[in-house]
Amino acid sequence: MNTPHSSLLTPHRVEDNGLLRFMTCGSVDDGKSTLIGRLLFDTKTILADTLNAIEKTSKKRGMEAVDLSLLTDGLQAEREQGITIDVAYRYFSTGTRKYIIADAPGHEQYTRNMVTAASTANLAIILIDARKGVLTQTRRHSYLAHLVNIPHIVVAVNKMDLIDHDQSKFDAIVADYKAFIAKLGLFDDGRDIRFIPMSALNGDNVVDRSEVMSWYQGPTLLELLEGVPAAGVHKSGEKPEAFRFPVQFVCRPQDSANPDLHDYRGFQGRIESGSVKVGDLLTALPNGRESRVKAVQIGGVDIAEGVSEQSVTILLEDEIDISRGDMLVKSSEVPEQKKEIEAMVCWLSETPLSPARTYLIRHTTRSSKAKLTGIAFKVDVNSQGHVEATQLAMNDIARVGFKLAQPVFADAYADNRATGAFIVIDESNNNTVGAGMIV
Repeated sequence: MNTPHSSLLTPHRVEDNGLLRFMTCGSVDDGKSTLIGRLLFDTKTILADTLNAIEKTSKKRGMEAVDLSLLTDGLQAEREQGITIDVAYRYFSTGTRKYIIADAPGHEQYTRNMVTAASTANLAIILIDARKGVLTQTRRHSYLAHLVNIPHIVVAVNKMDLIDHDQSKFDAIVADYKAFIAKLGLFDDGRDIRFIPMSALNGDNVVDRSEVMSWYQGPTLLELLEGVPAAGVHKSGEKPEAFRFPVQFVCRPQDSANPDLHDYRGFQGRIESGSVKVGDLLTALPNGRESRVKAVQIGGVDIAEGVSEQSVTILLEDEIDISRGDMLVKSSEVPEQKKEIEAMVCWLSETPLSPARTYLIRHTTRSSKAKLTGIAFKVDVNSQGHVEATQLAMNDIARVGFKLAQPVFADAYADNRATGAFIVIDESNNNTVGAGMIV
């Protein structure tokens, strides 16, 4: 018997566009803190007690409206006091997507912090003050976003309310920015770049469409964020990412009472890119042995397919000697084995990079001792020019070469951000002293 209004009993399907990690670039005066506050406020993701607190503080300061920049006031206080600044992460969600915002300081002396934030971002918002146009800091941030291969760029021309929402001034800034990136060859690989005129203070074109800038017909910032593909998702017609699975742990359950676990041998780790399903022919590196996938599991439950960024257990049909530090790849997509690598390295340590020392390179779950073979050039992050260098100090970015004691199975960073990246470790104290991107 049909039940009246039975459709009301059907669970509502919540659309999920996946997690999006993005970062904001810009000086304090560009309105970065206000933009983040506006996003949190207009998407109604601010807790009531937090909102009450900033309303009271705003009134004390004689402001009629809520000062949304107070939501990031802690980081501003750090800047004012001149103490060490780290990357601040903030979280919010809408009905269709979850977000992680990396709020990174943009000054030259904090280059290492920005590179750290950008390394996992899938989108960068580069703020430009509409009154000032493209500045040296804009060029620096754009270069760093290009260096770490962030696939989606949003150039947000903020404070349009202070130039009377003038379309001609916005168009001039867009033209200036396009001329700058064309001159240096930045983002000439078909990177997705969007331009949005906005006022974070008033909320124009952030979450809600602006009524005073009706001449702009493009999407709002939130609409762009909602529509950007999640990491690892490729467009129709694009070649899918190669499957890369660095093994973190070999699972051999010790339960003599359960006969199903006697021969259980699962390889656990995170799928850094691509996908895998039952029946796929995989190659284990470095030994080169092949086997087909018997099962893919999450939490002991079989799944049809494992995809990028999932932590899974893979079971193979054959017994193969595989341990932590090895990598499983599809047999048709075997990466190159390298004992010498060329890379762009951002130096993170106060102790300079020394050709006389031996370092430890950690690439995915594999480690190898390494010696510096040379420094091709150092990058001036302000002019983007190349200069000669014999050593690297903290925050320096340079193209360097390393010779490895043990091979790594690496892709170029431009092709795969996960298997094209590595960190440099000081063996004497186990500190991370550098971050590299293989060219």
